[in-house]
Amino acid sequence: MDPVAALKQIALFLERAGEPTFKVRAFRKAAAIVADLPADELAERVRAGTLTALPGIGKSIAAAITEAVTQSEPGYLTKLTESGTKPVAGGAALRAALRGDCHTHSDWSDGGSPIREMAEAAIALGHEWMVLTDHSPRLRVANGLSAERLRRQLEVVAELNVELAPFLILTGIEVDILDDGALDQTDELLSQLDLVVASVHSKLRMPKREMTERMLTAVANPHVDVLGHCTGRLVMGKGRPESTFDANAVFSACAEYGVAVEINSRPERLDPPRRLLKVAADLGCEFAIDSDAHAPGQLDWLPYGCERAEETGITPERIINTKTAPDLLDHIAAKRP
Repeated sequence: MDPVAALKQIALFLERAGEPTFKVRAFRKAAAIVADLPADELAERVRAGTLTALPGIGKSIAAAITEAVTQSEPGYLTKLTESGTKPVAGGAALRAALRGDCHTHSDWSDGGSPIREMAEAAIALGHEWMVLTDHSPRLRVANGLSAERLRRQLEVVAELNVELAPFLILTGIEVDILDDGALDQTDELLSQLDLVVASVHSKLRMPKREMTERMLTAVANPHVDVLGHCTGRLVMGKGRPESTFDANAVFSACAEYGVAVEINSRPERLDPPRRLLKVAADLGCEFAIDSDAHAPGQLDWLPYGCERAEETGITPERIINTKTAPDLLDHIAAKRP
């Protein structure tokens, strides 16, 4: 087995399982080191048992490389494969219907991997497209993209789309909804993007009336296509309570303006909760089942959202990422000015 592919596959399994970042990075760093080694040097190091002399390669990683070169599949990878189970029991039909993912991050903001690596992982999962939605500038803790950096990213995406065709990376952003409901990027730049996810990341404890007005202003903005993780809740660790807002008013506005409500699949978010999904569904909203992936293995978290959508009775025709890329782009263009 190709040792580079084996190390990357191990990293994917670890990411999907939510293992610590340092462990994942160790395997990805080792994959990069091995990829740069001449074939004869790799073979000699495997034969002589000197892989651990390379920086960043410990005993367990060296063993995985050696087994990949001399056998078929490293025991570490076999163990992860055998222990890997579906994250949830339901949602299989919806998962099979998804053609892409509307909310992903790369190392241009707070993701852990380059754009190409995220795209290659999406291809391996059977996706036809993904939307790259790195953060906007105000979210400095997430290395949000300035206007200049976003323009550079658009050029990189254009080049990658030539190389990765027919797979398509759609251009996008997860733009911050500011305190007054304005968006954290210029209208000129937002108009150039294929899809815009708008999310609240600050002052999550804002009073209900003010939060409702803030979200309504954002939803009414013609550049907004998806309302991201609307309650901001966290359900793991110390957790974080939901933001409070008038769900009927906000979801009615989403239905009116053609803004899809995101079903965020991150295990620590699972946002919105089922009761609010039911409200949005009853009000006629469309949805986007998104991974909000910050690493390649996290792209495979979509079943979490699919199960919750299925339980709420949301059918594939109401989910925008069941569309082909051309159909999605036409769908978005039809609602924009």
